[in-house]
Amino acid sequence: MAALMLAFVLLCTFLYYSFFIKPMNYWKEKKVFHLSALGSFLRTVFSGKSFFDATLDLYRKYPSRRYFGNYTLLKPTLFVRDLDLIKAITIKDFEHFTDHFTFFQSDPILGNNLFELQGERWKDMRSTLSPAFTSAKMKGMYAFIEETAENFTKHLYDMNTEEIELKKEFTMFSNDVIATCAFGINCDSFNNENNDFFSMGTELITPSPRRKLRMFFSLMFPKIFKAIGIPIISQNILNFFKQIVIENMETREKHNIFRPDMIHLLMEAKKGRLKVETNKVDQDDGYAVVQESTIQKSIRKMEITDNIIAAQAILFVIGGLDTNSTTLALMSHQLAIHQDIQRRLQQEVDEVFKQCDGKLTYEEVLKMKYLDQVISEVLRRYPLGYAIMRKCVKDYKIESFKRSESTFILEKGASVTIPIVGIHMDPFLFPNPEKFDPERFSDENKKLIIPGSYMPFGSGPRNCIGSRFALLECKTVMVHLLRKFDIVPTKNTRNPLRFKKNITVSSKDGFWLGLRKRKP
Repeated sequence: MAALMLAFVLLCTFLYYSFFIKPMNYWKEKKVFHLSALGSFLRTVFSGKSFFDATLDLYRKYPSRRYFGNYTLLKPTLFVRDLDLIKAITIKDFEHFTDHFTFFQSDPILGNNLFELQGERWKDMRSTLSPAFTSAKMKGMYAFIEETAENFTKHLYDMNTEEIELKKEFTMFSNDVIATCAFGINCDSFNNENNDFFSMGTELITPSPRRKLRMFFSLMFPKIFKAIGIPIISQNILNFFKQIVIENMETREKHNIFRPDMIHLLMEAKKGRLKVETNKVDQDDGYAVVQESTIQKSIRKMEITDNIIAAQAILFVIGGLDTNSTTLALMSHQLAIHQDIQRRLQQEVDEVFKQCDGKLTYEEVLKMKYLDQVISEVLRRYPLGYAIMRKCVKDYKIESFKRSESTFILEKGASVTIPIVGIHMDPFLFPNPEKFDPERFSDENKKLIIPGSYMPFGSGPRNCIGSRFALLECKTVMVHLLRKFDIVPTKNTRNPLRFKKNITVSSKDGFWLGLRKRKP
């Protein structure tokens, strides 16, 4: 009995040292300037600030340092401010930082989505899926997006209200775009807000207290959590979306149905028929789009299962439902506050509709330069992916360049944080960063933007694969909205915005704005 007690005490001591004491000395042992582990933990848990604002504050705290040591939930992470080092981590030496920190690796469905995959499996999947997100493939889905945008605008026009909370409305729009483009079904959330797809999608992206607790433990003790096998997200939700995908594929195969959406493209990938196109669309997709790297363009073979197809479709909901609707709400808010910018954008919209006889085309959307400038500035001012986290998968040497620095090795398993919001709001990179100024992205001025300083969709091979899709969705609906309405502030419009203490960017006060019908 005494031997068992001694073994238990020794085990507890070892675990306590391994999980709490040793990590707290990580940066001290490497002689890297750092924040205290306890202080970082307390700030994360008890600070009233949003993670968006906290990341920005942390970036601004030590302006003379290229990087410093920090802790995320008591785990060491290198907070990197220097653009050259960021470029090395995300591009030049990418093979050392290929992976994300993940929540759902052990889940039979979600563990197969592109964001969760690691190492060679990620490379295989990325190269397999990249042809599905080219400009030509987006053109094929444009008709579905435009139809949804027209329904959305008609819905708002028929509401005939003086004030509206636009975030909720944009969430319904994004839901219906995802339903038609990624799952091949029509929802019409504008007339049936309680449809199952919208309800399940909302539940999927809205973490309950229980889910937050499970996510916390999965980050703190990933191996233990994976061994236990407790699901973070209800399998009922995941099976709901998977069943839609399976039934849709079976119907198409049985009746030889062709529909140029994501389900079709994933079915083509499963059959090995999804290829990289050699022909290019003439128009520029947008300044914010990240160009594909050689990793994505290489041909790699991977078996595509039904779970893998379902996982990619579900990723549209997780990655696009809240982010795209929030971007649209933020853009509407800025246009309401800056009426001069809105009027100029409406002039461009009116001219385009006149040129195409009232029927907007994919090519016309891509040609709209000022629209691209405005949305590029929204993504600079409010990058929803406000920080990139990368896991070090191979030991990485960081050389000293200043007297205050020491050369050290970042070991496998440590993490790196790249504060995109801090870089976007750095006055040395973007003068007067608080000002909303689309002219930063004019043909003349965007040449002055320092390479690597603008990263709304990430950087390097592990950038957001859906950037083209997201931009096309946002641009299309804003064109239709601005054709019919002036967006105006109301007594409930909050400026400046205040964000909730969430991982995602979420306004405390909502996005209350007025929609004033324009004269035909």
